[in-house]
Amino acid sequence: MKKAYVFPGQGAQFVGMGKDLYESSPLAKELFDKANEILGFSITDLMFNGTDEDLKQTRVTQPAVFLHSVIKALCLGDAFAPDMVAGHSLGEFSALVANKTLSFEDGLKLVYARALAMQKACEMKPSTMAAVLGLEDAKVEEICASITDEIVVAANYNCPGQLVISGSIEGINKACELLKAAGAKRALVLQVGGAFHSPLMLPAQLELETAIHETQFNSPICPVYQNYVAKAVSDVNDIKQNLISQLTAPVKWTQSVEAMVADGATDFVECGPGNVLQGLVKKIHKEANASAA
Repeated sequence: MKKAYVFPGQGAQFVGMGKDLYESSPLAKELFDKANEILGFSITDLMFNGTDEDLKQTRVTQPAVFLHSVIKALCLGDAFAPDMVAGHSLGEFSALVANKTLSFEDGLKLVYARALAMQKACEMKPSTMAAVLGLEDAKVEEICASITDEIVVAANYNCPGQLVISGSIEGINKACELLKAAGAKRALVLQVGGAFHSPLMLPAQLELETAIHETQFNSPICPVYQNYVAKAVSDVNDIKQNLISQLTAPVKWTQSVEAMVADGATDFVECGPGNVLQGLVKKIHKEANASAA
């Protein structure tokens, strides 16, 4: 019986997130205050009392979700004893602080560098993402590949029958029409800043690569199942390379959960805002126990 801790990505945020931790735990308060200092602005104001619009900005969303997730894990103290960790997209950075590969400070600085680089890449070319429900993955991939004059790729393999695609606005609109015609229950354009996990993030990837190579990475206390390879990784150099590759490659969440189950995971604990990953885990593996930290 093994315990896997999983950490959510962008989209899990909500106004008020983390406020209960801040008010009830001296450790949480200290870490949130330190985060405000590192970032050079009061992210706690935006998290606790901001607006949905504030929290939707990539430069705010990513550190906010990271902070909530990581501080929640650190507040568990000795009760936090993972056999393995994984994170969905941005959540991979939270997972790497949880398994001691990154320090809290370095993790936050990297996440903020990633967020700023992604926001900049989003502003270079209008782009978006869309959720596709009720089609086989292979059919979605085939339709994306058939659009050759625009960038459209599979971006998030969330669970069977739920795939998110990413690309230029024209490409996504074209793909949604074709996907509906092919029998998709829904092909819905998402309210996101840009085409995450697509080749359009290449400028951000180059910036992140520099930041990662300047950061101290330590040997993890347990393996991380990374989005890029969907298998257990413990080698520090591999972890770094997979983090860099992740920005322009799909999030293989379905495959990562399947790999964790194959390696003995029976209990999945979601650490962070919301409960999206618990739902996805249950859809991927019905026998798994999924709960909140």
